[in-house]
Amino acid sequence: MHDLAEGVAHFQRGVFPAKAARFRHLATTHRPSTLFISCSDARVIPELITQSEPGELFVIRTAGNLVPADAPGADGVAASIEYAVAVLGVSDIVVCGHSGCGAMTALADDHDLTALPAVAHWLRHADASLARAASAEPGAGEDKVSVLVRSNVIAQLANLATHPYVNRGLAAKTLTLRGWVYDIATGAVDQLDPRTGSSAPLAA
Repeated sequence: MHDLAEGVAHFQRGVFPAKAARFRHLATTHRPSTLFISCSDARVIPELITQSEPGELFVIRTAGNLVPADAPGADGVAASIEYAVAVLGVSDIVVCGHSGCGAMTALADDHDLTALPAVAHWLRHADASLARAASAEPGAGEDKVSVLVRSNVIAQLANLATHPYVNRGLAAKTLTLRGWVYDIATGAVDQLDPRTGSSAPLAA
Protein backbone atom coordinates (compact mmCIF):
# COMPACT_ATOMS: atom_id res chain seq x y z
CA MET A 1 0.00 0.00 0.00
CA HIS A 2 1.18 3.51 -0.77
CA ASP A 3 2.50 5.08 2.43
CA LEU A 4 0.26 8.11 2.90
CA ALA A 5 2.37 9.63 5.66
CA GLU A 6 5.42 9.40 3.42
CA GLY A 7 3.43 11.13 0.70
CA VAL A 8 2.50 13.96 3.06
CA ALA A 9 6.15 14.35 4.06
CA HIS A 10 7.16 14.57 0.39
CA PHE A 11 4.45 17.18 -0.22
CA GLN A 12 5.61 19.30 2.71
CA ARG A 13 9.31 19.06 1.82
CA GLY A 14 9.34 18.94 -1.97
CA VAL A 15 6.06 20.31 -3.32
CA PHE A 16 4.65 22.90 -0.92
CA PRO A 17 7.75 25.18 -0.79
CA ALA A 18 7.63 25.76 -4.56
CA LYS A 19 3.98 26.83 -4.33
CA ALA A 20 4.07 28.51 -0.93
CA ALA A 21 2.99 31.91 -2.26
CA ARG A 22 0.00 30.36 -4.01
CA PHE A 23 -1.07 28.51 -0.88
CA ARG A 24 -0.76 31.72 1.19
CA HIS A 25 -3.11 33.37 -1.30
CA LEU A 26 -5.50 30.40 -1.24
CA ALA A 27 -5.63 30.47 2.56
CA THR A 28 -7.95 33.49 2.29
CA THR A 29 -9.25 33.15 -1.28
CA HIS A 30 -11.45 30.45 -2.80
CA ARG A 31 -12.51 31.30 -6.35
CA PRO A 32 -12.47 28.20 -8.59
CA SER A 33 -13.71 28.77 -12.13
CA THR A 34 -14.97 25.25 -12.77
CA LEU A 35 -17.12 22.69 -11.00
CA PHE A 36 -15.79 19.29 -12.06
CA ILE A 37 -18.05 16.29 -11.45
CA SER A 38 -16.33 12.95 -11.91
CA CYS A 39 -16.52 9.34 -10.82
CA SER A 40 -15.08 8.29 -7.47
CA ASP A 41 -12.85 5.81 -9.34
CA ALA A 42 -9.26 6.10 -8.05
CA ARG A 43 -7.93 6.09 -11.63
CA VAL A 44 -9.70 9.35 -12.49
CA ILE A 45 -7.88 12.37 -11.06
CA PRO A 46 -9.44 15.65 -12.25
CA GLU A 47 -6.50 17.87 -11.34
CA LEU A 48 -4.05 15.56 -13.10
CA ILE A 49 -6.16 15.15 -16.25
CA THR A 50 -6.70 18.91 -16.61
CA GLN A 51 -3.31 19.94 -15.18
CA SER A 52 -5.08 22.34 -12.85
CA GLU A 53 -3.45 24.18 -10.00
CA PRO A 54 -4.77 24.11 -6.41
CA GLY A 55 -7.82 26.35 -6.13
CA GLU A 56 -8.89 26.09 -9.79
CA LEU A 57 -11.35 23.19 -9.58
CA PHE A 58 -14.27 22.61 -7.22
CA VAL A 59 -14.68 18.84 -7.37
CA ILE A 60 -17.61 16.51 -6.71
CA ARG A 61 -16.92 12.79 -7.02
CA THR A 62 -19.70 10.21 -6.96
CA ALA A 63 -19.99 6.58 -8.03
CA GLY A 64 -20.68 6.66 -11.76
CA ASN A 65 -20.39 10.49 -11.82
CA LEU A 66 -24.12 10.52 -11.11
CA VAL A 67 -25.96 13.77 -10.40
CA PRO A 68 -29.42 13.29 -8.89
CA ALA A 69 -32.04 15.59 -10.39
CA ASP A 70 -33.22 18.41 -8.14
CA ALA A 71 -35.61 17.13 -5.46
CA PRO A 72 -36.87 18.25 -2.04
CA GLY A 73 -34.75 17.34 0.97
CA ALA A 74 -31.11 17.44 1.98
CA ASP A 75 -28.62 16.14 -0.58
CA GLY A 76 -24.84 16.52 -0.42
CA VAL A 77 -24.45 16.63 -4.19
CA ALA A 78 -27.17 19.27 -4.58
CA ALA A 79 -25.66 21.34 -1.77
CA SER A 80 -22.25 21.27 -3.43
CA ILE A 81 -23.71 22.27 -6.80
CA GLU A 82 -25.67 25.10 -5.21
CA TYR A 83 -22.60 26.37 -3.34
CA ALA A 84 -20.37 26.18 -6.42
CA VAL A 85 -22.76 28.20 -8.57
CA ALA A 86 -24.41 30.57 -6.08
CA VAL A 87 -21.48 31.33 -3.78
CA LEU A 88 -18.27 30.52 -5.66
CA GLY A 89 -19.63 31.74 -8.98
CA VAL A 90 -18.19 29.04 -11.21
CA SER A 91 -18.70 29.69 -14.92
CA ASP A 92 -18.27 26.11 -16.15
CA ILE A 93 -19.49 22.72 -15.01
CA VAL A 94 -17.91 19.56 -16.42
CA VAL A 95 -19.42 16.10 -16.02
CA CYS A 96 -16.66 13.61 -16.78
CA GLY A 97 -17.32 9.91 -17.36
CA HIS A 98 -14.55 7.41 -18.03
CA SER A 99 -13.72 4.13 -19.71
CA GLY A 100 -14.17 0.92 -17.75
CA CYS A 101 -16.49 2.56 -15.20
CA GLY A 102 -17.52 -0.05 -12.62
CA ALA A 103 -20.93 1.53 -12.04
CA MET A 104 -21.76 1.61 -15.75
CA THR A 105 -20.41 -1.92 -16.24
CA ALA A 106 -22.68 -3.20 -13.45
CA LEU A 107 -25.69 -1.64 -15.16
CA ALA A 108 -24.76 -2.59 -18.71
CA ASP A 109 -24.10 -6.22 -17.72
CA ASP A 110 -27.06 -6.34 -15.33
CA HIS A 111 -25.01 -7.40 -12.30
CA ASP A 112 -26.82 -8.75 -9.27
CA LEU A 113 -26.47 -6.00 -6.66
CA THR A 114 -28.60 -7.64 -3.98
CA ALA A 115 -25.64 -7.72 -1.60
CA LEU A 116 -24.94 -4.03 -2.24
CA PRO A 117 -28.26 -2.31 -1.49
CA ALA A 118 -26.81 1.19 -1.14
CA VAL A 119 -25.05 0.85 -4.50
CA ALA A 120 -28.21 -0.50 -6.13
CA HIS A 121 -30.24 2.41 -4.76
CA TRP A 122 -27.69 5.00 -5.90
CA LEU A 123 -27.52 3.56 -9.42
CA ARG A 124 -31.23 4.28 -9.87
CA HIS A 125 -30.05 7.78 -10.76
CA ALA A 126 -28.82 6.20 -14.02
CA ASP A 127 -32.26 4.96 -15.13
CA ALA A 128 -32.45 7.71 -17.76
CA SER A 129 -28.93 6.81 -18.87
CA LEU A 130 -29.99 3.22 -19.54
CA ALA A 131 -33.01 4.39 -21.52
CA ARG A 132 -30.86 6.76 -23.56
CA ALA A 133 -28.23 4.06 -24.22
CA ALA A 134 -30.90 1.66 -25.45
CA SER A 135 -31.65 3.99 -28.36
CA ALA A 136 -28.13 5.35 -28.92
CA GLU A 137 -26.12 4.58 -32.03
CA PRO A 138 -22.79 2.95 -31.06
CA GLY A 139 -19.70 4.74 -32.30
CA ALA A 140 -16.86 2.98 -34.07
CA GLY A 141 -15.48 0.26 -31.83
CA GLU A 142 -17.87 1.04 -28.96
CA ASP A 143 -19.19 -1.76 -26.77
CA LYS A 144 -22.33 -1.50 -24.63
CA VAL A 145 -20.41 -0.18 -21.62
CA SER A 146 -18.85 2.59 -23.69
CA VAL A 147 -22.26 3.53 -25.10
CA LEU A 148 -23.70 3.67 -21.59
CA VAL A 149 -20.78 5.74 -20.27
CA ARG A 150 -21.42 8.31 -23.01
CA SER A 151 -25.20 8.22 -22.57
CA ASN A 152 -24.79 8.59 -18.82
CA VAL A 153 -22.76 11.78 -19.11
CA ILE A 154 -25.47 13.33 -21.28
CA ALA A 155 -28.22 12.20 -18.88
CA GLN A 156 -26.36 13.71 -15.92
CA LEU A 157 -26.02 17.03 -17.77
CA ALA A 158 -29.81 16.98 -18.11
CA ASN A 159 -30.14 16.27 -14.38
CA LEU A 160 -27.79 19.16 -13.61
CA ALA A 161 -30.00 21.55 -15.54
CA THR A 162 -32.90 20.80 -13.15
CA HIS A 163 -31.06 22.43 -10.24
CA PRO A 164 -32.38 25.99 -9.75
CA TYR A 165 -29.09 27.89 -9.71
CA VAL A 166 -27.80 25.92 -12.69
CA ASN A 167 -31.00 26.59 -14.59
CA ARG A 168 -30.76 30.30 -13.85
CA GLY A 169 -27.11 30.40 -14.90
CA LEU A 170 -27.91 28.70 -18.18
CA ALA A 171 -30.77 31.12 -18.84
CA ALA A 172 -28.53 34.11 -18.08
CA LYS A 173 -25.70 32.61 -20.18
CA THR A 174 -23.30 32.92 -17.24
CA LEU A 175 -22.86 29.16 -16.97
CA THR A 176 -21.76 26.51 -19.47
CA LEU A 177 -22.24 22.74 -19.10
CA ARG A 178 -19.74 20.37 -20.68
CA GLY A 179 -19.73 16.60 -20.99
CA TRP A 180 -16.45 14.69 -21.23
CA VAL A 181 -15.37 11.06 -21.42
CA TYR A 182 -11.84 10.18 -20.31
CA ASP A 183 -10.10 7.08 -21.65
CA ILE A 184 -7.83 5.65 -18.97
CA ALA A 185 -5.64 3.58 -21.29
CA THR A 186 -4.80 6.37 -23.74
CA GLY A 187 -5.34 9.60 -21.79
CA ALA A 188 -7.71 10.83 -24.52
CA VAL A 189 -10.63 13.06 -23.55
CA ASP A 190 -13.69 13.37 -25.79
CA GLN A 191 -16.23 16.17 -25.53
CA LEU A 192 -19.86 15.22 -26.08
CA ASP A 193 -22.61 17.06 -27.88
CA PRO A 194 -25.65 16.74 -25.54
CA ARG A 195 -28.10 17.16 -28.43
CA THR A 196 -26.72 14.50 -30.77
CA GLY A 197 -24.69 12.31 -28.41
CA SER A 198 -21.74 12.52 -30.79
CA SER A 199 -18.22 12.95 -29.48
CA ALA A 200 -15.05 14.64 -30.68
CA PRO A 201 -11.53 14.84 -29.24
CA LEU A 202 -11.17 17.68 -26.76
CA ALA A 203 -7.50 18.20 -27.60
CA ALA A 204 -5.24 16.97 -30.37
